[in-house]
Amino acid sequence: MRIALTALLVLSATPALAERARAIGIAPGPLPTGALNAITDVPGVLVGQVTLDRADTIRTGVTAILPHGGNIFADKVPAAIFVANGFGKLMGLSQVRELGEIETPILLTNTLNVTEAAAAIIEHTLAQPGNEGVRSVNAVVGETNDGGLNDIRARAVTISDARRAIAAATSGPVSEGAVGAGRGTIAFGYKGGIGTSSRVTPQGFTVGVLVQSNYGGRLILGGVPIPPPPAAEPRSAGLDAEPQKTSADGSIMIVVATDAPLSDRNLERLAARAMVGLARTGSAFSNGSGDYAIAFSVHPDVRRTLARRSASMAAPDVGNDNISPLFVAVADATEEAIANSLLMAEPVSSRDPATGQMRSVPAVDAGVVQLLMGKAAS
Repeated sequence: MRIALTALLVLSATPALAERARAIGIAPGPLPTGALNAITDVPGVLVGQVTLDRADTIRTGVTAILPHGGNIFADKVPAAIFVANGFGKLMGLSQVRELGEIETPILLTNTLNVTEAAAAIIEHTLAQPGNEGVRSVNAVVGETNDGGLNDIRARAVTISDARRAIAAATSGPVSEGAVGAGRGTIAFGYKGGIGTSSRVTPQGFTVGVLVQSNYGGRLILGGVPIPPPPAAEPRSAGLDAEPQKTSADGSIMIVVATDAPLSDRNLERLAARAMVGLARTGSAFSNGSGDYAIAFSVHPDVRRTLARRSASMAAPDVGNDNISPLFVAVADATEEAIANSLLMAEPVSSRDPATGQMRSVPAVDAGVVQLLMGKAAS
């Protein structure tokens, strides 16, 4: 215990070292990653982010995930949503569950700006060439509550901000940490955020994961418990700082993409296995936590095109006897994406609009985590 507290005192006295998990030896599972170790390793998947830092009270943003760069409403993708604990406001849930498909970009933001994000998705969809006759859009918007650092009641995210995130979506590396929808999130008392990772199965399929971490429990990274950050002030001179008390409540949004040809039934099974990776990080799955996983396939032969939706449809589907590597991939990629969301975050401060007091959330220090992992292994 004294080793852990000493390490935490080092953390509080020095700037946090930001490193991706793999750089300090956290590499869950046996499978290789894609080239970017990101959700954008899945062919065609695009990610865009808008981060809002305004004055000393606004710390929020939007993260957009597009299954492909075309007209998603016309070329829908099979999809499923798994809910481990439903304390959340995930928009679009019922129709995805009923029809087994997604027809829009997926946006992540804060709890009180879900409607602005949905309006942005609707505007974007109606503006797509070929959608002139569209009169119903199932916008999919996930959220976590970033009110611990953000003046969430100000509802700072605008429709324009959310549309900018969609327009900015691109392939390539994905920014992680305190960016986009993760700007104001907190996890385990540390700065949470956006994280991503990927895996490639022996069959050659890619599974990519992106998370918005804002939950609690008892943090575990690389199999090693990480104590919560120390309290702002030591108990008295000459004594170690007590660990800060942290809430187990909060939420996490997990978005899973794959190029494996999967039905919505098997995509729900895949989404469920993302919770294995979440559990490994010490999540409490508490009453006040919204724990959601959205999974979709981009394989061209399972797309729900207009022609396929208008006729009897036969589509390929990875057989049950061959699906286990995909389950391993999503569990491991989820665990690593969460680690990246924490390790790549920076400390963030803001003023509480209710009290006028400044509040600050420290980042997990990769160097300290590496030290604790070394001690655990010795």
